[in-house]
Amino acid sequence: MPGAAPGLKTKAVSETDLIPLVEALARSRVLCVGDVMLDHYVYGRVERVSPEAPIPVLRVEREIRKLGGAGNVLSNLHALGAQGCFVSVTGGDDAGREVSKLVAGLPGVEAHVLSERGRTTTIKTRYIAETQQMLRADREQSAPLKDSLREDFQRMVEEVLPHYQVTVLSDYAKGVLTEGIAAEIIAAAVQAGHRVVVDPKGRDYGIYRGASVLKPNRRELGEATTRPVGSEAEVVEAARVLIGEHGFGAVLVSLSQDGMLLVEASGATTKLAAQAREVYDVSGAGDTVIAVLAAALAAGAPMPDAARLANVAAGIVVGKVGTAVVHANELIETLIDRDALATRKVLPLPLALDELARWRRKGLRIGFTNGCFDLLHPGHVSLLSQARAQCDRLVVGLNSDASVVRLKGPGRPVQSEQARAAVLASLASVDLVVIFDENTPLSLIAEIKPELLVKGADYRHDEVVGVEIVEAYGGKVMLAELLPGFSTTATIARLAR
Repeated sequence: MPGAAPGLKTKAVSETDLIPLVEALARSRVLCVGDVMLDHYVYGRVERVSPEAPIPVLRVEREIRKLGGAGNVLSNLHALGAQGCFVSVTGGDDAGREVSKLVAGLPGVEAHVLSERGRTTTIKTRYIAETQQMLRADREQSAPLKDSLREDFQRMVEEVLPHYQVTVLSDYAKGVLTEGIAAEIIAAAVQAGHRVVVDPKGRDYGIYRGASVLKPNRRELGEATTRPVGSEAEVVEAARVLIGEHGFGAVLVSLSQDGMLLVEASGATTKLAAQAREVYDVSGAGDTVIAVLAAALAAGAPMPDAARLANVAAGIVVGKVGTAVVHANELIETLIDRDALATRKVLPLPLALDELARWRRKGLRIGFTNGCFDLLHPGHVSLLSQARAQCDRLVVGLNSDASVVRLKGPGRPVQSEQARAAVLASLASVDLVVIFDENTPLSLIAEIKPELLVKGADYRHDEVVGVEIVEAYGGKVMLAELLPGFSTTATIARLAR
């Protein structure tokens, strides 16, 4: 290839030999240290131009707050099933309290979020119309830690280090890792036998001396080395300069649509081709790469395999809008089949919401119905067909086994939730199946926000669960006609007799 570095190895897009590595991520223990921030997303629609100035008017529909910066690395570690520990600093403000609350909402995470009075917690507010980001507004402060807090911070890092395998430094230049703190953490981590993964900031990479791997993008690499990085050969040479000057074990360079380049101190160089099917938003993609890379290294993977898996994750996350995470089962399905994300039907709620977001970006109308579907009969098939005819995609909420027992009593369900979900998923009228454990799908409806809510005509309009939620945002309720003579309970009774 033009401009390719001599001896460059190119890895395939997706390889099933990485599946055991994904399964091993649950045994990884990763310490994440760095600048945390609050990512605030304001979603809406633009339907007119302001009469006050030539600017679009965003009609706000919803707002979401997520962990950003080092917090997004932590969220990705959690989604992968890895055991994460988080050490960071916020201000003593509302945003800092919101960050602490979001971190506490990640089950199983060991968190040490220190608060510094007078410090401003970084907030990045993004205004998004449909899938198009219109504006980003930042409220932030870049300042080193006060001496007293710095001592507490470093002591906390040193206390937790022995209990983890790999250390991540997520540097967003907000002050948590400045003035020698990064170097001190790296030295302590190396002494503890850790590999250290760094997402760097600024132009002086000497502050990360001795790290196992750095992950700059092409532009950052060029600025840090003051060398040309236009071709792959130039990128490799610049990375080798960094390795020689600062003793890094490897440099993993993000090349945007051209994939990644892994350059190791041993001299080995590996090209990883980009594999995104759709690119909607690159926000936080670097955090996902860092998290997967660190978790894979903690699981014992060689550096090239860890980079390969991180590259697969990058291809998934850029297909999502906003600061997003990649789940372990998403990685496995992508490794098995690059088109699996578009074809699988039975999903846990977090992945279902990602799929729904993709459908809505294409302007598709979402319908929803629910039930136990213990023994699928023609009445069920008719209801599902009627529902699918009135929407572009139909989601079926399926009662879990425990839920069916509570609703129907002992002896039910006849078929397990996995069997019932598989039968539903085989129908052309069903596009997605989500299993829920509550007695009613009320919370599921609130999460999915279908444009169409469907139940059988044996219900009155005011008896349909979720009708208030759906109609509040302009959705519709449909009562489907029932085929006479079909009932799961009656069928089971006849079989018992």
